[in-house]
Amino acid sequence: MLLICVDEAVELSAEEIAESDRRMSAWLEDTIGRGVNLHGGRLQPVSTATTVRAREGQMLVTDGPFAETKEQVAGYDVIECANLGEAVEIASRHPVAQFGSVEVRPFVDREQALPRRALDVAEWASDIASKRDVSDRAAGSS
Repeated sequence: MLLICVDEAVELSAEEIAESDRRMSAWLEDTIGRGVNLHGGRLQPVSTATTVRAREGQMLVTDGPFAETKEQVAGYDVIECANLGEAVEIASRHPVAQFGSVEVRPFVDREQALPRRALDVAEWASDIASKRDVSDRAAGSS
């Protein structure tokens, strides 16, 4: 996946916007034509974002982005490449790479085992609870 990041405070001239649009059309034509661009989209400005957090049974909803950073995610492209080198080559030609940044981020392969981290805490907690239940039953039967 390509995460397209820009500094929304930077204003482009009409000529720069037209050139960026022209280059974007050419980039899309190339990547779609090569069969590597599966899907993509542009996001609304960060000022339209709503951030949701759930902590200790409480839902926290705030306006705006989740982090104060200079660059914000402005769009994405889902690409399918043979390797990281091909993905980097495609990202380097993305028009936003000229004035923003393009982050290459692989999807997690469902076949791979994930390390225990925040993403799978619920599954981890469920595993612990089921092992505790088995252990408690075994202790009660002796």
